[in-house]
This record gives sequence, C-alpha cells and structure tokens, in this order.
Amino acid sequence: MSMLSLRDKKIIWHPFTQEKTADIVIAAKAKGCYIYDENGKAYLDLISSWWVNLHGHAHPEIARSIYEQSMQLEHVIFADFTHEPAVKLCEELKELLPPSLNRFFFSDNGSTAVEVALKMSYQYWCNQGQENRKIFLSFEGGYHGDTFGAMSVGHTSKFHDVFKSFFFKVLSVPYPDTWDDDLNVEEKEQKALNILDQYLEEHGHKIAALILEPLVQGASGMRMCRANFINDVILRMRAKGILVIFDEVMTGFGRTGTNFALDQINAKPDFLCLSKGITGGFLPLALTVTTENVYSAFLHNEWKYAFAHGHSYTANPIACAAAITSLKLLKKTNLTHINQAHKSGISYLKTKCPDIKHTRILGTISAFEIDSAQKLKPQFLAEGMLIRPLGNTIYLLPPYCITAEELNVVYEKLGNMLR
Repeated sequence: MSMLSLRDKKIIWHPFTQEKTADIVIAAKAKGCYIYDENGKAYLDLISSWWVNLHGHAHPEIARSIYEQSMQLEHVIFADFTHEPAVKLCEELKELLPPSLNRFFFSDNGSTAVEVALKMSYQYWCNQGQENRKIFLSFEGGYHGDTFGAMSVGHTSKFHDVFKSFFFKVLSVPYPDTWDDDLNVEEKEQKALNILDQYLEEHGHKIAALILEPLVQGASGMRMCRANFINDVILRMRAKGILVIFDEVMTGFGRTGTNFALDQINAKPDFLCLSKGITGGFLPLALTVTTENVYSAFLHNEWKYAFAHGHSYTANPIACAAAITSLKLLKKTNLTHINQAHKSGISYLKTKCPDIKHTRILGTISAFEIDSAQKLKPQFLAEGMLIRPLGNTIYLLPPYCITAEELNVVYEKLGNMLR
C-alpha cells in the first residue's frame, strides 16, 4: 500500500485525537531517537512515543531477542502453564525491588495493571470478611488509565467526565504539586495531610486502598511532589491498615532518576503497577507486583477465594523476552547526562523566555508551563521535534539514547520559538 493511499484511507480512529481537526503524520520508520515520515523527514522523539521507548527505536538487541523467542515459543495459555521468559523476567525484576514486593501478576497494559491492583485490594478485604471496605483514596489530578476502575480513581483528572455516573466511590486528596523556588510547598502539603486525616477519621474503616503516582503525575502535566510528603501519606495508611498502590506505569524503569520512584521513598507500597517502558517500547506487557501478605489472602481450597482475572496474552513469551533484554540494557545505562542537560536547558530558557513558569526537573523529565503551549504543537513538528504538550505544560521525556548535544539543540530551538 502506497503512502498516498494510507493518507487517503480514513479508516483509523486515533486515540486521544479529535479526528475532525487532526493532521496525522505517517510514520514510515524509526531508529534511535528519531521517527521518519513518508518523505524522510526526521522527528526527534522527545516524549518517547507516549513514554514507552527507553533505549531508542528499533534497538537491535531487543529486536534480536524477539526474533529468537518467536522461533521457540510465541505464546501459550498462562492458566495451568508457565514458561522460562516469564519466570526469568520476574526474577530479574525482583532483584531491583524491595524484598516485600515478591509476587507478580501479568497483564497487558497500564490501565489493566491498575485495574488488577484495584480488584486485588478489594477482594483481599472480601476474602477476610471485610466487604464493607468499598472506598478508595486517590489524589486530585491523578490519571490511572481508561478502564472503569482506573477512571474511577482518576475521576479528577478531567479525562473521564462523561463517564462519571458509572464510577464507584473515591475520596480525592489535594495534590501538593511543586516546582523550582516554590515557597508554599510546605503549606500545600500540610493542607493535603489535614484533609487526608479527616477522611481517615471518618471513613478509615471503609477504605480499601490508596492509589497514587509516586513523585510525578504524568498525564496531568508532569506535576511533581516531594518524596517526604509521599512517605508521610503512606505512614498514615499503615497506621490505619489501608493498602497502598503505586502506579509506576510512567515513572518506572529509570524515568525519575532511580530504577523506580519508590526507591526515593522510605515507606513501600503493597502494590506496584508497571507497564509502558517494560519492553523498551516494543510490545504491550504489564505487571502488578504485590506482597506475600496479599497473595496469601487468595490461597484457599474454595474457588471463590481465587483471583479470577486474566487476559488472552498474559505473560506473552515474546514480550517477556523483550522485557528481559530491556532490563539488561537499563542496568548498563547512565542517565546523568539527560538530567544535566535538562538543568542547563531549563536555566537557558529562564534567561530567554520570561513567560515560562513552574519549571521542574526530576531524573529524565523536565517540564514548564506557558500559556501558548497548545498553539506551539504544529511548530514543534515543523521543527522536527515530537513534543505533545499537556494543557499548558511543555515537557521533555526522551529515550535514554539521546545525547546531551541533541538536547542542547532542542533547548536552543525552544528558546527561539518561545522568545
């Protein structure tokens, strides 16, 4: 099929897209940090293609592992069967996680990883005769996916308003997002903790779990909070016996400067949701990791206590092979050059563009706000930069293979455009 016919055939309904006004780019190939359209124009992928691509497009080692695995075992039903790639992946991940997180449940994307954690946390209480724990806690602005459970706990993100009548009960805590030179961060944190304390006093015995994106709320605009605040929140949950779910679908696998955001927080969760970068951007795969305590609550001679949830492609061996290789590459990757380039780049923008505000950097993520962000999207593409603003937030979250020099050029271009 020719590129022209691809453009003419209006048969695709694209996600998060207003089809009537969208100008769709035809991607012909990709390599490293770049995506090439049908005319050969290169676009520097500065958002890692929706945050999934860790090591660059078409990475040969991951591609080779996919080929080799596909010639041996492409898929097998994961009920009653297991296989080496799944076991090996979990063993490799276990080495990077806190000892308490040692039970692994496979699914196929971030939304379902969250859905699994929500269902597990509710059934955990039901299996112990506490069916009254039907309330969940989340943070204002949190986005956790597009299944109905994930939408319910992300109901304040504004992405799902049309479906609100279907949601279960969720109590939302203010999110004390912060940025460089924020003088009010402690006041915002205390306000959030005060409201949380009120919820716990009134509803603590009915709450099943708290879910949060640790350190960074991605889809709400890369909104960042401090690790000590998250720690204070978790300690309150522990005092009330409430389960904690970390949605690290975006923050996992090095994005925040450590393997996982939880590495920067002293108190640890009961559930960890992983997806996006897990296969290096090659194939869909997700994991919900939990504790021995949670796992044991489902062990019983009666079927009704089992966790009756699954997906046709659960623990797909090819995807597991890609994830194993991606983890191997991650262990050899140094991310300091990205963080340093962000710091120098943001400093440069501050001197050139007085209209930007709320600058913030964490690990490989940089972000700032400007009123004209959405209007600039076509200009970014024209300049060969794949940047997709979130509201008024412009953010950079590049693949790890990007060089400091490439990022420096990006910040120079941004400075000229914003100025």
